[in-house]
Amino acid sequence: MENKTIILEKREGVLKITLNRPHVLNALSMEMIEGLREVFEEAGDDDDVKALIITGAGDAFSSGADLSDVQANCAFVKEGCPKAQRLVMSIINLEKPVIAAVNGYATAGGCELAIACDIRIASENAKFGELFIKIGLIPGMVGIYLLPRLIGLARAKEFIFTGDIIDAKEAERIGLVNRVVAADKLEDEAMELAKRMTKGAVKAIGKAKSAINRGLDSDLIGTLDHIAMVQTGLCDTEDHAEGVNAFLEKREAQFKGR
Repeated sequence: MENKTIILEKREGVLKITLNRPHVLNALSMEMIEGLREVFEEAGDDDDVKALIITGAGDAFSSGADLSDVQANCAFVKEGCPKAQRLVMSIINLEKPVIAAVNGYATAGGCELAIACDIRIASENAKFGELFIKIGLIPGMVGIYLLPRLIGLARAKEFIFTGDIIDAKEAERIGLVNRVVAADKLEDEAMELAKRMTKGAVKAIGKAKSAINRGLDSDLIGTLDHIAMVQTGLCDTEDHAEGVNAFLEKREAQFKGR
């Protein structure tokens, strides 16, 4: 895929995606949105990719939509919103773990992009904000749905209604990020976590992600029925057999993703 707004690096089962528009704080252009969606969709069919990391070049994760495009043509908002929604759904539907390594500002659409990921690790320099209200809009990607589930209803409303920017420590305190690390440790921390997952039973991890996400919209009985069905399928995998054998033999399991 030829797309200068995105840098891809694959190693040891981890696909690292870097948003590459540092001169505009990695603002989300239409080209970047479409390119990211393609990357996540293709990652689902790539057996060499077992986990993904997304981060930003320079001093920002992403500042959200490119406002120069919005000013030039209001159609950017009308066209861009459904495309951005398809992007976040490609992350949510991907049966592989996606880690956001938030290195700086993650605001508006950039905040929404981070929220769509499974895990968020923030550098001490990171800042978060759902700034849509400041330009007369509402979060249009996934924040309206996921934020109340991440940080609670009242906090989500305050965060969205005020458009306030919060720092990394506050984001950690309210549960928006999993943890905060020193800026120079962010990449290593994200990569270490991703590699831990690539060494696990990746098929089971993917099914767990799908079941957790499905459970957000299901009642208890429906969730339990789905889990039972998935568990039955996983019982026939090589990874399950290897995991049981490794436990009985008191050794580390060597999972193959099959």
